[in-house]
Amino acid sequence: MTLCLVAGVVGGCKGAPPAVDAQASKQDRPGEGRERRMPALEGPPGSVAVGVNGAVSSAELHASRVGLAVLERGGNAVDAAVAVGFALSVTHPSAGNIGGGGFMIVREASGRARAIDYREVAPAGATRDMYLDEEGTPTQDSRVGARAAGIPGDVAGFALAHTKYGTMAWSELVAPSVRLAREGWPLDQFHADDLARAAGRMHKLGFHDSAKVFEQDDGTSYEPGDVWRQPDLADTLQVIATRGPRAFYEGPLATALVTGVRQLGGLWTEADLRAYTAIERDPVDFEYHGHRIITMPPPSAGGVVLRQILAGSDHLEMSTHAWQSSAMVHLYVETLRRTYADRNELIGDPAFVDVPMEELLSTAYVANRLASVDPNRATPSSEVGAGLPLPAESPQTTHFSVVDGAGNAVSNTYTLNGGFGAKLVVPGTGVILNNEMDDFTAKPGTPNMFGLVQGPQNAIEPGKRMLSSMTPTIVEKDGRLRAIVGSPGGPTITTTVAQIILQIIDYDRTLPAAVSSARIHHQWLPDKVRVERRTPAALRESLRGLGHTVEEVRWGAGNIGHANCIEVDPATGGFRAVADTSRDGGGAVAF
Repeated sequence: MTLCLVAGVVGGCKGAPPAVDAQASKQDRPGEGRERRMPALEGPPGSVAVGVNGAVSSAELHASRVGLAVLERGGNAVDAAVAVGFALSVTHPSAGNIGGGGFMIVREASGRARAIDYREVAPAGATRDMYLDEEGTPTQDSRVGARAAGIPGDVAGFALAHTKYGTMAWSELVAPSVRLAREGWPLDQFHADDLARAAGRMHKLGFHDSAKVFEQDDGTSYEPGDVWRQPDLADTLQVIATRGPRAFYEGPLATALVTGVRQLGGLWTEADLRAYTAIERDPVDFEYHGHRIITMPPPSAGGVVLRQILAGSDHLEMSTHAWQSSAMVHLYVETLRRTYADRNELIGDPAFVDVPMEELLSTAYVANRLASVDPNRATPSSEVGAGLPLPAESPQTTHFSVVDGAGNAVSNTYTLNGGFGAKLVVPGTGVILNNEMDDFTAKPGTPNMFGLVQGPQNAIEPGKRMLSSMTPTIVEKDGRLRAIVGSPGGPTITTTVAQIILQIIDYDRTLPAAVSSARIHHQWLPDKVRVERRTPAALRESLRGLGHTVEEVRWGAGNIGHANCIEVDPATGGFRAVADTSRDGGGAVAF
C-alpha cells in the first residue's frame, strides 16, 4: 500500500497508524507543554550553562573555558571559535587536531551568514585506484598509515575566519593552546581512557613512536587527574602563533611536516601544503516552519541532506505524530532512506563534479521522492536509488558552538575522520595525521569505514575535496538568532542535527531535552535502522513490526553523535549552552 497524500497531509488512509501514539506523554505532543522562558540549569555539572554576554559549548571543558575567556576580554564569536579550535587540538586529540579539516558557519549580528570550507584535499600524488590491490579489492591504506592523510585545512580555515571576521590579534588566540600543550592539563576519565585506547591501537599497528605521545614516560597509561604535556605540539603551535598561519604551509615547519609524512610512507609534498587554500562559500540557506536554517554546502553533503530531511518532515507532516512514536520514526527513516541514496550518488566537490543543487534543494523534488513511502511498511533500500540520473563517470569528529553578546555566532565542525585519524603523529611536531582519504570512493559500491556506499562523483582526484557529512548549522527566528547546532559522527552527523532541529522547532522541546533524546539513524545502505542503547525497546519492536531491520550501534558505548549546541531564549535573549556530556564528555560555559 502506498502513502495517501492530500496537500501534504499524512494519514486518513485505511490502515494508517494513528496521528499520535496513545502512550505518548503530553509534553512530547506538538504544541503542548511549551516552555516560554529559559529555566535554571538542567543536567549534570558542565553540561548546561546560561548567560547573556556569551556562551561556548565544546567537547572538552578546558577548551570551552579558553573560548569564554576570549569573549570576556572583548573578543567576538569568531575570535573565540579560533581559540577553541586550537585548544581542542591539545585537549581533545582524537578529533580536534590541526592535522585535519572541517567546516564553519559564521553568522554576523546583522544576519549576514557565510560558510567557510577548510576540508582536506587529496595530495597531488593521489590516484583514483590508489587504495585497491592487484585484485581490485580496497586495502586498509585509506584508513591507517600516512597514505591515508589528506592535506590539512584547519589552520587555513581558522585564519580565513579570523581575517574576515575576527577582531583580536592572531597570536592572542593561539597562545592559550600553546600554554595548555606546554604546561599540561589534568585528564578526566574520558580522555584518560581515550589516550590509553589510542596508544594500545598504535602499538598493535607497530606505530610505537606515535603511541609514546599518549603514554607516560615509563610506558604506562595516564590515569584521571594526571597532567598530560605535549612539548612537540606546543612548539608547533608557538610557531603558528608567532609567525602566523602560513607557517604551517610554508617554511621550516611545513618542511618538517612533509619530511615526516614521507618518511612514514605518505604522499605529501611541500607544493601540496603551499597550494592549500580555505574557501568562503554561500551557505545552504532555507526556510523551515517560520525559521531560517543556515548550513553547509558541498563538498559537505550535510546541508543538502538536512534540507531534504526537513522538507520531508514538512511534506509528510511528521510533527502530527508524537516525538519518536513509531509512526513518526517510520516516516523519518523512509525519508532518510531516499535522501541518503541521493547523498551517496549525486554529491561531491563542486570544483570537480556537477552537483544538481537546484533539484536536490527543491521541495517539489523531495515530495516526488517521497511518493512511494508506505505508512505501514518499510521500503527495502534495494528498491530505492538516486532520484536523478547519475552523472558520467569515525565517528571521531568534534563540533563546537560559540555566541557573543552582540549576536555573532559560529557553528564549527572539524575532524581527523576516525578516532586519532591515521593513528600516526608526525615526528617532532605533535601533529596527528588525518585519515580523510577514506571519505573518497575507493571503489564504487564498496563501503567506507562508516559503511557509506558512494558513487564515482566522489572518486579520488589530486586537489579534490572528499565528500563530507559535517553539518554546522545556525537557526534564526524572525531575524533573530535562535540556535547553534552541530555534531560529530560521520554520516550520523546530519541526522543528529535534524533530530535536534525538529525537536526545538516542531515539538517545542528545550535544548537539553533535545540533546539528550535517543537518536536514530538510517543511511540507505546498509539497510538498517541504527539506534542508541537508550532507545526504548517498545519503539524498536514497533519498527521491526513495520519491516525495518533495527540494530543497536556498536561504537561510542552505544551512542550516536556528540552535539554541543547553544540556544537563545526567544523571550529574554539569554543564552543556554548545552554540552552532550552524557555521551562523550564536554563542557558548556557562559557569562
